[in-house]
Amino acid sequence: MTTLYIDADACPVKDEAERVATRMRVPMILVCNGGLRPSRNPLVSLVIVDQGPDVADQWIAAQCGAGDVVVTADIPLADRCIKAGAHVLTPAGEELTRTNIGQRLATRDLMSDIRAADPFFRGGGSSFTRADRSRFLQALDATLTIAQRGR
Repeated sequence: MTTLYIDADACPVKDEAERVATRMRVPMILVCNGGLRPSRNPLVSLVIVDQGPDVADQWIAAQCGAGDVVVTADIPLADRCIKAGAHVLTPAGEELTRTNIGQRLATRDLMSDIRAADPFFRGGGSSFTRADRSRFLQALDATLTIAQRGR
């Protein structure tokens, strides 16, 4: 059975994911360090992990597997989930796969090095838009359908 895991601490599409999961009758697990209210939806579970760096990521990576879907913006977590056989989407609806995760990890590492070398570097992502939400909804629907079919 497919399960939808949400790296929930800073996820901007929790509500959208819940709507899709409910419509498709897929259990959804929100994983965070706290600060979220439990949903009344019987398909949605809330897992609160201990405080600390990457504790939620470690929990998700240990639980997910083939046929599951993970929503995260964390590239190292995405890599671990892909290796476990899960489908991975970013909150902006980008599918991360074995084909593109290496490039994303390299870019992440490069940007980390640039920030470390220049503390005044102001690089950053663009703001989250309606188009991102729409793209996410379409991608999640398609990805859950594929996951439920076992591909």
